[in-house]
Amino acid sequence: MPHRPHIPSPGRRTVLRGSLLVPAAAALPAAVGAAPALALAGRPEAAWGVQVGSVTASSALVWVRSDRPARMLVETASSESFRRARRWYGPLIGPGSDFTGTTPLYGLPAGEQVHYRVTLADPGDPRRTGKPVYGTFRTAPARRRDGVRFLWSGDIAGQGWGINPDIGGYRVYEEMRRLDPDFFLCSGDTVYADGPLQPSVTLPDGRVWRNVMTEEKAKVAETLDEYRGNFRYNLLDHNVRRFNAQVPSVIQWDDHEVRNNWYPGQILDDARYTEKNVDILAARSARAFHEYFPVSAPNGSYGTSSRRSRMYRTVHHGPLLDVFVLDMRSYRNRNSPNRQADDTTGILGAEQLRWLKRSLAASRAVWKVIAADMPLGLVVPDGATDFEAVAQGDPGAPLGRELQIAELLRFIKHRKVTGTLWLTADVHYTSAQHYAPERAAFKDFAPFWEFVSGPLAAGGFPANALDGTFGPDRVFVRAPDRANVSPMESPQFFGEVEIDGDSAELTVRLRAEGGGVLFTKVLRPGRVGQ
Repeated sequence: MPHRPHIPSPGRRTVLRGSLLVPAAAALPAAVGAAPALALAGRPEAAWGVQVGSVTASSALVWVRSDRPARMLVETASSESFRRARRWYGPLIGPGSDFTGTTPLYGLPAGEQVHYRVTLADPGDPRRTGKPVYGTFRTAPARRRDGVRFLWSGDIAGQGWGINPDIGGYRVYEEMRRLDPDFFLCSGDTVYADGPLQPSVTLPDGRVWRNVMTEEKAKVAETLDEYRGNFRYNLLDHNVRRFNAQVPSVIQWDDHEVRNNWYPGQILDDARYTEKNVDILAARSARAFHEYFPVSAPNGSYGTSSRRSRMYRTVHHGPLLDVFVLDMRSYRNRNSPNRQADDTTGILGAEQLRWLKRSLAASRAVWKVIAADMPLGLVVPDGATDFEAVAQGDPGAPLGRELQIAELLRFIKHRKVTGTLWLTADVHYTSAQHYAPERAAFKDFAPFWEFVSGPLAAGGFPANALDGTFGPDRVFVRAPDRANVSPMESPQFFGEVEIDGDSAELTVRLRAEGGGVLFTKVLRPGRVGQ
């Protein structure tokens, strides 16, 4: 797909002393580690690129970041010539949002390619504008026959592996961009705010991994500005900026946006943190999250210590697809041995579970993708005795958080909700699990599939054990044989989902960076269980 993203040349003050100087092919935006100055010579620039999210058949949300206070202007057109362009007047961008801003677009044509350009204007002199930054995206289709194709993955800049210019940065983003999907579902761990980077790491084979460094990535994030710097970090990568200029996003969050394995009400016992209250840290991260991604907050809140910013939502993408984006982090109970016989809070919370049931029952889409930021039947421990996800390794009747999932699966079966499948990331390998009642301790559900992918730019890990409560069968897995394998030693993983407009068949492909398709599964429409 042709496109013309414009990335201004980097300024001289780019990275911390002792970190890396990046080749021109991977040029970084100016003033990497710092907030923009309030008074600068010249014209406003948007060196961090553009992004689009919240795409429907007729609307979208465009994102940009300025290097100073500016007025955001967006033009849209049906072609790159921008003949008969429409103009959209966006907000005044300033320090209150870390110089980020979004502009909603309405009345767009369904199922069409939209070209856009963002221009930043001096708020004191509208004639003083910076160079426009270009992007493009497709709106959701109104007709079933148009089909849908999207990618998913997660886990970015984790376990000490950041942007390495020696290998071209986050190369997997360029591979995904070339597939030209309708959108990208990022399944959480969009940043590792709790994972400081080192300038270099020596690998087991003697090679040296080198990281681009910024001030905010040299320690764990605690302040709002430090969280902002973590979200800003991945935008230093030219592959990410080019990808964002072409592919709309659906963004989910999990734990590393705040702190590893966190849960509401947690008080940290971690010497790296001066702020021990996780709820305060989560509120700061939630605000930065909404500043740095084009995500519409359903309750209009960026999050405070007393009011959560709602992350769960339904994404309607034409007649064939609804995506139910879960938040398995903000409403969960504390991590524990997870064997309690009564658990109404679970991993979703009671309110989110009611929303998910209502939304699934009301959906008229052929396929209903449940985007989970954690897997269901994979055992994810938290320390020696506690558990982080749903499963706890007991293959018997549901206990703890499994009770809530059992309730949901029973509901799907008895309400005859067709076309459900689960997508997730989190565990840093790729696999396909089929769940069936004949193999399970809990039997009152219809069969379903769960597909796992990731990481995109983080350490790879061996496959997790399976919990037999819901009868998972690991049909396919590709994982390293040791923990925290770097992206130089093991490929990164992402998944592809394609829904055919004629047959409505859904095809899942698990992919490896540079290695093509590892596994393919075709699912037929109109079934309660597969």
